[in-house]
Amino acid sequence: MAKGQKIEKVFISEDDQYLFAQGTHYDIYKKLGAHKSIEDKQEGYYFAVWAPNAKEVSVAGEFNGWSESANPLQKLGNGGIWGGFVPGVVENQMYKYVVMTDKGDCLYKADPFANYAEMRPGNASKTTDLNGFDWADKKWLAKREKQDVLEQPMSIYECHIGSWMKHPDGTEDGFYNYREFADRITDYLKEMGYTHVELMGVAEYPFDGSWGYQVTGYYAPTARHGNPKDFMYLINKLHQNDIGVILDWVPAHFATDAHGLGCFDGQCIFEHPDPRIGEHPDWGTKIFNYGKTEVKNFLIANVLYWIREFHIDGIRVDAVASMLYLDYGKKDGQWVANKYGGNQNLEAIEFFKHLNSVVKGMYPGFVTIAEESTAWPKVTGNVEDDGLGFTFKWNMGWMHDFCEYMKLDPYFRKNNHYAMTFAMSYNSSENYILPLSHDEVVHLKCSMVNKMPGYQVDKYANLRNGYTFMFGHSGKKLLFMGQDFAQEREWSEARELDWFLLGEELNKGMHEYVKELLHLYKAYPCLWQIDNDWAGFEWMNADDSDRSTYSFVRKSKDGKKSLLFVINMTPMAWEKYRVGVPAKGKYKLILNSDEERFGGNGHAIKKEITAEKVACNFKEYSISFDLPPYGAAVFEF
Repeated sequence: MAKGQKIEKVFISEDDQYLFAQGTHYDIYKKLGAHKSIEDKQEGYYFAVWAPNAKEVSVAGEFNGWSESANPLQKLGNGGIWGGFVPGVVENQMYKYVVMTDKGDCLYKADPFANYAEMRPGNASKTTDLNGFDWADKKWLAKREKQDVLEQPMSIYECHIGSWMKHPDGTEDGFYNYREFADRITDYLKEMGYTHVELMGVAEYPFDGSWGYQVTGYYAPTARHGNPKDFMYLINKLHQNDIGVILDWVPAHFATDAHGLGCFDGQCIFEHPDPRIGEHPDWGTKIFNYGKTEVKNFLIANVLYWIREFHIDGIRVDAVASMLYLDYGKKDGQWVANKYGGNQNLEAIEFFKHLNSVVKGMYPGFVTIAEESTAWPKVTGNVEDDGLGFTFKWNMGWMHDFCEYMKLDPYFRKNNHYAMTFAMSYNSSENYILPLSHDEVVHLKCSMVNKMPGYQVDKYANLRNGYTFMFGHSGKKLLFMGQDFAQEREWSEARELDWFLLGEELNKGMHEYVKELLHLYKAYPCLWQIDNDWAGFEWMNADDSDRSTYSFVRKSKDGKKSLLFVINMTPMAWEKYRVGVPAKGKYKLILNSDEERFGGNGHAIKKEITAEKVACNFKEYSISFDLPPYGAAVFEF
């Protein structure tokens, strides 16, 4: 609490209970949980929890010697909310709810709405106060609300805080505090030219190996890196440096740990009671009951909580396909069809429409991103047009085709040429992000550079080519940490990135090349202004399979500073390679992937080429130049 700030009395009204039961109390996190309060001139905390089937509920903690009976809560109405004031409680004290079930069992549960938690392996909730942080990002938030994000650059750095860099203090985990991390990551992102950072695993979770995708505390930034105000500092710092913050958000499932949401009051109140609907057999997790109003309220209010209290700019929704399909990852007999006999989860569909309508209606500059791996229609379509209402969808099809093609020996690429052109055939169906995420560099899939064929120098040249293709292609961009300097080992949450590789010439060159691409991307509106329409992209030659070479143009709205990309996916040099161009005039070379400073062989390409009136690729004009082996060239015109 800021100095001089008045403490208000917290209470839960009949209106609060009614709106929560209806699923529309979007500020419910300000009432449920533990909040600083005052009664009869005594300061303390008001505790409130939803446990509709409980016989009794009390709060036990450091403030009462963990007594099960010292501080009973009162049932406030028929909706199942229990609440009560405990005087003398101060910040940073651990507590749990003691829930007596209708069968007489006594459960110790963490607070579903807690804003802070004990550092794992402990699992108690902790009292805290979110008030009083001195935000300094008004300029950023005002700009965010006014911009059309579809017509802005978005190059996302996906980052796992715990393994980005380990603290040199010698502690076992080596976790940086959010504040220390803020200073280091901000400098890095600014230097490289990323526009956004996407943070994995921020909501509290017990098991490091889940990477934050099996959550127990949806309203608590993980204590691994500090307290909630430390996390506010991180976002404030990033915003002050014009970097947006996206959080991974996991409404698809939750952890089964005994202190968590599962069987919370002795019955299934957060998950569906039918295990065929309420459990993921492969993941060992519980599935939220999306048809329950209080559960939908819990989740939608959770997104609003991160927006309002922490100023985040977007969410990337994990495992959307697992929510949309009732039979996702399940065998016959393990799932139940919907009322029409289909496999679509009608309640999850309605949930997404509700979520996106509310969040984007209140915060039009906020982005919601779906990790959706199927051809489900209109993921980014308007809710009014029966779409799900997301801002963006990860283009998992592009990612798969890209990785499979790039892994091929160049000899076989000519027979798979279409893999790199196919994504443009459906590009206008959604608003896409092209992701090369953490999922592509774990579980024996190899790092990005070690997916590439050939000798070591060939692998790096291939990857420079691949990144050039990615940054030229329609769609926003996402790279996972370490990919921008060609981390050679697979990623592990247990160790930091192999930063020492920046002492190697090829890695240093890759780092410099990706930085060049990132700054090029931001500087040229043609690369992000028109991402979901053929008006912004044109193939010059999509069919040169014999030489495994691709050429295309990106166009801006005003037609100025357009870019021509020519990319050779073979170890062969193509002398006097001719490519059709949209217009006569001069074509100025702005990027050559084979420069020595990038780790290339130094094959020169003419700095400026005048288009000749020589028909090629169904174009009246064309240019000709020597295209290096595994070489990518980008021209401005």
